[in-house]
Amino acid sequence: MTRLLVVQGANMDLLGVRQPEIYGTTTAAELDEMIRQHAGEHGVAVEIVYTNSESELMARINAAPADGFDAIVCNTGSFCHASYPIRDCFACARIPVIEVHMSNQLAREIHSVTAAGAVGVIMGFGHETYLIGIDVAARLAGRTKKEKT
Repeated sequence: MTRLLVVQGANMDLLGVRQPEIYGTTTAAELDEMIRQHAGEHGVAVEIVYTNSESELMARINAAPADGFDAIVCNTGSFCHASYPIRDCFACARIPVIEVHMSNQLAREIHSVTAAGAVGVIMGFGHETYLIGIDVAARLAGRTKKEKT
């Protein structure tokens, strides 16, 4: 079974109350349930973690391959604005990292410095962004597994 780590970065724990005009009223707990249900329907196991600590986010990403994860879906949250260390962490990951954002950052004139280290970025589809990210990460993880055998 494919195992994915879903990492929620800075301020993502405030979903549902944080700027609902941008992020909607879906709470973090409701989003987690949507993610788990979608992943389960596709035979994918997920672990979801939230952190407002840049160093903790990096530690989780660095440990993911040794912890048995096949890919990572990460919303860096407000870390995306300036965290070159997270960008480098993504680039050094030994498994695929997909960066996701609920809003269309380009329409909001936000530049994600972390995105350059990810395999790809999915944005602008609200909570559906995570479901798309899970599908892509699972496919990439499957390819990576085949290359290793």
